Amino acid sequence: MTNFRPALGRLLLLLTATCVPLQLVANRDPIAQVDAAPVYGYRVVNSFPHDVGAFTQGLVYRSGFLYESTGLRGQSTLRQVELETGVVRQQRNIDPTYFAEGLTEWKGRLVQLTWQSHTAFVYDLNTFDPLGSLLYVGEGWGLTHDGQALILSDGTAVLRFLKPDGFRETKRIQVTDRGVPVTALNELEYVRDRIYANVWRSDRIAQISPASGNVVAWIDLRGILPPTFRRDVEAVLNGIAYDDETGRLFVTGKLWPLLFEIEITSSSV
Repeated sequence: MTNFRPALGRLLLLLTATCVPLQLVANRDPIAQVDAAPVYGYRVVNSFPHDVGAFTQGLVYRSGFLYESTGLRGQSTLRQVELETGVVRQQRNIDPTYFAEGLTEWKGRLVQLTWQSHTAFVYDLNTFDPLGSLLYVGEGWGLTHDGQALILSDGTAVLRFLKPDGFRETKRIQVTDRGVPVTALNELEYVRDRIYANVWRSDRIAQISPASGNVVAWIDLRGILPPTFRRDVEAVLNGIAYDDETGRLFVTGKLWPLLFEIEITSSSV
């Protein structure tokens, strides 16, 4: 019997070479990069203690402190944490019916998402006193802002821009890498005109153009926490905080014993 597998292999290779690029080009933003987004590495500048029991969902750095939202029903909290020691200086326990998610600071207030309850809680930054709540459609995963709008992820490839005073949606972008949607976008941070997004269950952070949704670069954080310290399948990278005053960038994860200050390097690890 004639062996048709080599011929079939050559045909599939030819189809891949000719058809796939045409499809990608057809789906792309006209101003998108033609080349693949660069992949950057990292250098650990400092490491700090982090509560290994914290199911980190949102992270913010303001005025010398970390503000952290932790999840799981019955265990969700809002925390003020000392950077150098990891000591929790202030904590508010969230109603056990809610699963807390992303967090951002907006004009002296903390805004904390919940996963599937369509509710965001607003607190005073200094006292954690509740100041109200806001409703939104769909799930809440990550939250940040660009100085004008709050930006919300919901586990898909879509980021929604919301008015801070009422959560009215003003626009949305689909995040793509060479025309392919990037799904499972999770914790967010706005850094120097780029949206940084954890991709759930990966050790990569996407740098996203807020105008087009194109991934302009990746940060590859493989190896930053050795596997021996990840004692749970849910102990994944999920926490980005940026110090606007000094340019320091911090990352951590769910159930991680350490939080890292990193410097982005020009080549992948």
